[in-house]
Amino acid sequence: MTDGTTAAAAPDTTASLEGIRPTADVPRRLFGSFVEHLGRCVYGGIYDPDHPTADDQGFRADVLDLVRELGVTCVRYPGGNFVSNYNWEDGTGPRENRPVRRDLAWHCTETNEMGIDDFYRWSQRAGTEIMLAVNMGTRGLKAALEELEYVNGAPGTELADRRVANGIPEPMGIRMWCIGNEMDGPWQVGHMTPEEYALAVDKVAHAMKLAESGLELVACGSSSAHTPTFGTWERTVLTRAYDNLDFVSCHAYYYERGAKSLQDYLASSEDMTGFIATVADCADAAKAAHDGDHDIALSFDEWGVWYSDVWNQQEAEWKAAASEGLHPEPWPKAPHLLEDIYSAADAVVEGSLMITLLKHCDRVRSASRAQLVNVIAPIMAEEQGPAWRQTVFYPFAEAAHHARGMVYVPALDAPSVHTEAYGDVDAVEAVVTWDEHAREGLLLVVNRDVEAAHTLSVDLSGLPRADAADMRVTHAMMLHDDDPHRQNTAEQPDAVVPVPFDANAADGRVAFALPPISWAAVRFSAAPDSL
Repeated sequence: MTDGTTAAAAPDTTASLEGIRPTADVPRRLFGSFVEHLGRCVYGGIYDPDHPTADDQGFRADVLDLVRELGVTCVRYPGGNFVSNYNWEDGTGPRENRPVRRDLAWHCTETNEMGIDDFYRWSQRAGTEIMLAVNMGTRGLKAALEELEYVNGAPGTELADRRVANGIPEPMGIRMWCIGNEMDGPWQVGHMTPEEYALAVDKVAHAMKLAESGLELVACGSSSAHTPTFGTWERTVLTRAYDNLDFVSCHAYYYERGAKSLQDYLASSEDMTGFIATVADCADAAKAAHDGDHDIALSFDEWGVWYSDVWNQQEAEWKAAASEGLHPEPWPKAPHLLEDIYSAADAVVEGSLMITLLKHCDRVRSASRAQLVNVIAPIMAEEQGPAWRQTVFYPFAEAAHHARGMVYVPALDAPSVHTEAYGDVDAVEAVVTWDEHAREGLLLVVNRDVEAAHTLSVDLSGLPRADAADMRVTHAMMLHDDDPHRQNTAEQPDAVVPVPFDANAADGRVAFALPPISWAAVRFSAAPDSL
């Protein structure tokens, strides 16, 4: 592994913040994640009572430690496709009394050893907020209202007292709720047309806010920017249900084999940028149609790298086998599904996607990197063994822990690279966050060029209350490998990790070299040492 700082540099990229207004404040929910009852995300991931590190609730302490290190702020639960055939009551009360059921989403057996009671306790230990999803596939209005009363109700009603009897005396205080999941998708139990879902979400959102007006409600957007109804779905749903909606969901996954080339894959953030623009336009149109008093924000509550071609092949094989007669055998519990192992290039792409979310955080006010453990995840947990960090862990953790204050998108003068899907795009992407009170900032940058190194020079002196004479770099890390397909594994968990590099500040300007296919983070201060 190399840090690439001695690589021959291509023409310089310069960046300036002079005259640049801040985009928005950094929303803490931007650093969320996602836990679904899928594969080994829950069972064998966050919950494994037989593991040597399990605590008194059966939660893996080594995974909890890594979740805190990752910096996750909010976790979407319990799905995902899983939620559309899920009875929330099944995961409450004594474990020995909970029913075992079939999960139609992933064709598995759900033991209900984990449910909302347990996940609330887990989130308390992890220090995360919960974003709770309700079943709009096989259930709907009544179940959503009853779940709301169970988790948030003051003691004194039947459902709130049931929670108290189950060992949680205080209301859980869950503010953010997803009203269904990917209800446009034909793979979804109970999927709907735009008009059907618009009517359903309008009724549920209205009733939930009658019960608790301070809720923040998320409507399902299109399950992809490439579905036939993308745009039409958002306009129909948001216009009908505008009054009681606060967010609309966006889902986007990328992987190298799904792109036209490695260079196109590295430019995946161009697709995300277009996705954000289209959905934001639909939200603005809904507001205008109602002469509205609030903006509908975007919740990018599923994003990341997913080798979906591998899953598609597995699913095709399963469907072919299942079509040959009836199959009375039991469905598996927590099988190994979607356990993708990520590369150095994947980490650079995820770093680029995080930069894009920050650049557009005036509209994207919440995001959930999918998922958290074992399933397309930054954290892997070995059965009866250790937990370890995937390559994609590092760009997320740096932003989650150190992006504070306001977001600034520097004006770039950068060389371009050519892509088949997006045309010519900047070789270098960058974003700056700046905490004016503490006078501390973070520069995140990626070199998306497959072939060439680039030097970057960023003038940070335009930041408010940033004294160029006091500017200094406090921390600089880079992730790069000469083999972009090198991975971390259980046997070599530290094959690809960020390494320190020199990035000195002079006269308010920070400059350094970026090797091909690399991600870097530079923390800086512009406060006198006496502060």
